[in-house]
Amino acid sequence: MQGGSSGIGYGLKYQARCISDVKADTDHTSFLTGTLCLKEENEVHLIRLSSGGTELVCEGLFSHPNEIWDLASCPFDQRIFSTVFSTGESYGAAIWQIPELYGELNSPQLEKVTSLDANNGKIKCVLWWPSGRHDKLISIDEENLFLWSLDVPRKAIQVQSQESAGMLHCLSGGAWDPHDVNAVATTTESSIQFWDLRTMKKRDSIERSHVRNVDYNLKKNHLLVTAQDESGICIWDLRKPAVPIQELPGHTHWTWAVRCNPEYDGLILSSGTDSTVNLWLASPSSRDELTSERLVESPTRRLDPLLNSYSDYEDSVYGLAWSSREPWIFASLSYDGRVVVESVKPFLSRK
Repeated sequence: MQGGSSGIGYGLKYQARCISDVKADTDHTSFLTGTLCLKEENEVHLIRLSSGGTELVCEGLFSHPNEIWDLASCPFDQRIFSTVFSTGESYGAAIWQIPELYGELNSPQLEKVTSLDANNGKIKCVLWWPSGRHDKLISIDEENLFLWSLDVPRKAIQVQSQESAGMLHCLSGGAWDPHDVNAVATTTESSIQFWDLRTMKKRDSIERSHVRNVDYNLKKNHLLVTAQDESGICIWDLRKPAVPIQELPGHTHWTWAVRCNPEYDGLILSSGTDSTVNLWLASPSSRDELTSERLVESPTRRLDPLLNSYSDYEDSVYGLAWSSREPWIFASLSYDGRVVVESVKPFLSRK
């Protein structure tokens, strides 16, 4: 099914690449996003979907000193988040806290909790412990994987362990396994690497070129989804990783990001430099009943894993985030600074 966008829009002042669900906000459907402008003061926007679900409201607007290349909200504290940033000459990463009374202040300022200063290379991303309250973080730069221990009250962070990816590999990103907190997947230009955090050693790898993004299936153990430049989207069973168990065509240009739905097994979002977001039904098992809802089926849809293509964008779409609070809602962010929130409820029906 092809279509435009019937979603709710919100415009940032500058270009942007990253958006994050505020998982710890259990009272609102909220997202954090940050801008990417070299010559101007950058901004972090806290956006909430109105109670009626008809508009996006800016609940907080904060200055950020550098252009933001990665942003991730803390899973247990809605006021804390991480950014990876560039000064134009070097990269860094920091943990920030939104002021408690930000809604009552004229010009609220972000409070820097601490900086992740051990990374010497170009930092790619920061990963938070997958679920629940925990003090562990991971940072990934081009050459190294770091495991950190964060103490927010003391505004301190310490390296617990680190390991080099080796001379032949350049790390580009990663994901923390929600089913095994000792397992992390990292991406390189030629492979997906799997690390054991207890030993900080690689325990396996999949040879695959030009992997842009990786995400774990939150509903099923051992399943991993990757986005690749040329071959689109691959779904892997890590118990038998020689070949993907399913391949989806992806996008007409580079497939940049993939996100597995936190509630509905097999429901996957992808975005690309073709200015499109695609909604996929990738797993046959996801056609069974899921919690209190099930996916709508038709004879044609059983054959076509593409449920919908959202094409009402004017630039590359780099940012994707499902809502943890309302898992039928997702936010997308195109490079021109446009946020769009969509509902996939048309593809779900009550039992």
